[in-house]
Amino acid sequence: MAIHAIAFDAYGTLFDVYSIAQLAEKFFPGRGTEVAQMWRSKQIEYTQLRTMCSMYKPFWEVTQDALVYVCKKLGLNLSLDAQNSLMGQYARLEAFPENLAALKTLRASGFKLSILSNGTTPMLQSAVDAAGMQGIFSHLMSVEVVRKYKTAPEAYQLGPDVFGVPAKDILFVSSNGWDVCCATWFGYTTFWVNRAGAPLEELGVVPHGIGSTLTDVIDFVEKFRS
Repeated sequence: MAIHAIAFDAYGTLFDVYSIAQLAEKFFPGRGTEVAQMWRSKQIEYTQLRTMCSMYKPFWEVTQDALVYVCKKLGLNLSLDAQNSLMGQYARLEAFPENLAALKTLRASGFKLSILSNGTTPMLQSAVDAAGMQGIFSHLMSVEVVRKYKTAPEAYQLGPDVFGVPAKDILFVSSNGWDVCCATWFGYTTFWVNRAGAPLEELGVVPHGIGSTLTDVIDFVEKFRS
């Protein structure tokens, strides 16, 4: 078996969704981290609920809905200025520090790199540009095409459809435990970037590789070179 391409999850894997806590702290002193964490959880929950009920809404709007809910839940006054600033920052989230060098190394090694994400294409392009990752990815695969969020099989099918190879010949990389487990079920070769040192999900499935940073992917793929 050989790896012909690598598909990366975006949010939490390439881009730090919790880095927004710093800006949230400006608007909600003492509550920035809480807002960022709850925002992320509610965002994922909304994607799952919408997919289960076939009520797709673009990820940008889902993200905004989650922010509005969280502020109501926490009793925080979300002004229009705060909402626009936080959403604008979400479009250009910070990348994890090791990512750019790791991606350049993988690309230089001959791998086709892509993103497979819940994010809309404009969101992904904005984040890629802000991180200086232009020209690294051959495809920005957004679930907007199938109007279902991960972990729907239709979302994961984007990889094989785009690259024209079976899922097992594509390495799917994610820092989200639920995502990497479900991608393994789907048939991808998988790598979990376990940045938080979290326990494996109790789902009876194990990713093919586990590391703590994106740099660990470099050593892992050497075992699958054709």
